[in-house]
Amino acid sequence: MSTDDVYELMARSEELPYGEAKTVLVEDALRRAEAAGDDHLAFRVRMSLTTAYQYGGEPAKAFTTFSRCLADHDRDPGRFDAEERLLWHFKWIVNSLTLFPEVPLDRTYAVLDDMERRYRAGGHSPQAVYHYRNAVARHVGDHDAADEWYARWHAAPRDGLSDCEGCDPTGMVRHLEARGRDEEALAVAAPVLSDELNCSEQPQGILTALLPVYLRAGRLEEARDAHRRAYRLVRSNVADLSEIGEHVWFCAVTGNEPRGFEILQRHLGWLDRAPSPYDAMRFAAAAALLLRRMEEAGAGDVTLRRPGGAGEVSAAELRVELAGRAREVAARFDARNGTSYQGERIERLLADEPVVEHLPLTAHDRRRPAAAPVRPEPEPPRGRDLSGVTDLDALLDAAEEDRSADDMDGALAAWRRFDEVAGDGPLTTSQAARRADGRGLELLLNGDHEAGLAEWRRAVSLFAEAGDRVREQSGLSRIGAILFGTGEQDEGMALMRTAAAFLDEHDAGSHRAFGARMRLADALLQSDRPEESLAALDGLAPSRPRDAGEVELHRGRVLGVLGRGAEAVAALRPACAAFREAGQPGRLAEAAFLLGRVLAYGDERDPDAALEAFDEAVANAAAGPPGLVPAAHAERGSLLLACDRAADAVPDMVEAVAEFTALGAQSQAAYARVDLAAAYLTTGRHFEAAEVAEEAAPVLARLDDPGAERRCRFILGHAQRELGEEQAAEIFTGLAEEEDDPGAAARLLETAADVLTDLDKDALAADGFVRAAEAFAKAGDPFGVVRCRRRGALCRAWGGNGGRALEEMEVARQALGELPSEGHEAEVVWETSALGYDEARMLANLGRLADALEPAARAADGFAAIGADDAAQAAARLRDEIRERL
Repeated sequence: MSTDDVYELMARSEELPYGEAKTVLVEDALRRAEAAGDDHLAFRVRMSLTTAYQYGGEPAKAFTTFSRCLADHDRDPGRFDAEERLLWHFKWIVNSLTLFPEVPLDRTYAVLDDMERRYRAGGHSPQAVYHYRNAVARHVGDHDAADEWYARWHAAPRDGLSDCEGCDPTGMVRHLEARGRDEEALAVAAPVLSDELNCSEQPQGILTALLPVYLRAGRLEEARDAHRRAYRLVRSNVADLSEIGEHVWFCAVTGNEPRGFEILQRHLGWLDRAPSPYDAMRFAAAAALLLRRMEEAGAGDVTLRRPGGAGEVSAAELRVELAGRAREVAARFDARNGTSYQGERIERLLADEPVVEHLPLTAHDRRRPAAAPVRPEPEPPRGRDLSGVTDLDALLDAAEEDRSADDMDGALAAWRRFDEVAGDGPLTTSQAARRADGRGLELLLNGDHEAGLAEWRRAVSLFAEAGDRVREQSGLSRIGAILFGTGEQDEGMALMRTAAAFLDEHDAGSHRAFGARMRLADALLQSDRPEESLAALDGLAPSRPRDAGEVELHRGRVLGVLGRGAEAVAALRPACAAFREAGQPGRLAEAAFLLGRVLAYGDERDPDAALEAFDEAVANAAAGPPGLVPAAHAERGSLLLACDRAADAVPDMVEAVAEFTALGAQSQAAYARVDLAAAYLTTGRHFEAAEVAEEAAPVLARLDDPGAERRCRFILGHAQRELGEEQAAEIFTGLAEEEDDPGAAARLLETAADVLTDLDKDALAADGFVRAAEAFAKAGDPFGVVRCRRRGALCRAWGGNGGRALEEMEVARQALGELPSEGHEAEVVWETSALGYDEARMLANLGRLADALEPAARAADGFAAIGADDAAQAAARLRDEIRERL
């Protein structure tokens, strides 16, 4: 068994994040090292495996590898030269021993004593020992001892075995927070938060520890930012399950139950492979608190998916299950520790109440508005005093007049006065019919459609009995519209046609005839008969501006459906003018919105005019129907984004997302989030772009719109790349695998390799460039083949595999012969020169200076020949450096 395989496996593992994949590689490397009989190499790999277990979420396995390494070292202390690294590992082991209730507490204390003995024997500061004695005292609830050890820890000098400058203060913050010493905790954390931390546990560790401190101190913006920043960093590693539970807790006590629910659903399956019983206990308790808060808000019947396809479970049922699990583990800890501290902590956590009613986490995070209040009894409109009117017909006339003018408060007041005057006295058939007609409208406005329709039918019968055919047909037209809208389309359409024809003949020019024709036109449009709908408007010449606006608005809507953009614009502009004149902002907003859409996307595309129309729509949308406000903001924001005005688009898209979400329009909110993410990405707000895209992704995945879902993932991939997150490579690779266009797939694979290169994942990047080169070959793009082969070879070199790098560079050189020369002379020279430059760098790094000189010189000449001055200067510098070294 060759040790080369071990080194290759270890090199590959170095490029992977901590987790199962990395651990499997290191375990394989250990087996191979042991099989090769190389004890020294096996020791080094075993030490690395302890680290992999610790940070990969399997601390119990680290007990075995640590014990073996410690025993090997003690047998021959000078052989492995690993004493300081072993002393560092002691800290992990002590901390991990407390997390398993089956491990006797005496064993933890014994390991602590051994750790202290070794630290003192080596002349090291006891600062780290005091730190972990404090941690054990805190775990068992010995507050006096914890305070004493904290004082010693804080006073002792730091040295090379102290936790890093981020982790050490994090431990102090946790002690101070537990003791309620929040101001001290903030003081300890302040200098750390101003530094750039590179530790694998920071800054997410200290930010998570500060969450309750920030909340109690009322520093809500800092709490919000700490949660958003830290959760993003801990969410990908099962080793951080306890910290993830702290973020679930944060959501539960800040009125962010929906986000907490998303986090819980994402990580629920990790409970089955929790790093330790302690981590499972803390996560389960936080989740139970969140689910309790959801129950109290009336959402206990919401379901979650159990991991492994085990079905669904309600929030209420899961709360009981998780709370029971947390209590059971806490009881095991308390039995082991001889205290009641862990059980008490869990009970306090389960009973926690909100710190704030709602802490918005983003600009578009807003509470759903409360249900609309019950409409109060209307007051008589100003300017009309009906208190002295006793003529019943005059009161009915006043009600009809107000109703025709859309003054429902006035109409209701007139009907109320009619009821007072009429009392229980007799009514004429006409009066009874007219009052029934009004009562039906009142019922419909209050949402009682069945009773309202019945009252209208009674009114129509009474009108017929009274011989009032005009009002009878007007009522039948309105009944037809109700029937049409509730599924009885044939009967409804027939009633509207008959009524419109009768009123055109017997009541021409009246508001009744106008209303009947408009109802018919609308029904025809809804029936996908736009030409007939347009014809239904023929001959209408209303005198009131508001009615003229209605005709032109409907005409513009139909013409838009027919794709007759110029005519639609010609109708919608006067519609807007008419509604302005009539003082109807809601209808003006609808007309301006439709005009903006036609101008933005139709044949008459005029972005500037469209933006003006959307401006007017936004300004008046609040008076329009529900949903118009977010729709207007979304359309204006999308157009601004398309016009390369991303910064201006952001506020509109924020409003659109917030309002759609408040209305419960989740699909519309998801589409708006994609545009918002794109605007954030374009303006360099990569963190916000990633978060918003991730909010949209699960909703889009449920919709049958693969184009929007792919766009969302594409934006997310670029945002994650800018954030330095390796998941971006997975996204671009996944998009490539789904891509039908071979060229586009190849470019996506190259982008995935670019991500890995940016992260110095050289071996993985090299493999990625090879895949991209193969994809470019299938796409018939020889330039892409050469470029990716060259870049892949360069990654091999940076990864320390110089021999293989040169072999792959030779493959790239052979691919140069496939480049088309005619019409692409400059491109060929560029690729040839770039290959020579990179090859020279590789040869020089391998010490083969004589071989490197010629390709460097050719590269400098080639770049200069095509006017690539910067590249030519870089190649010339390399050539000159090689000459000097020679």
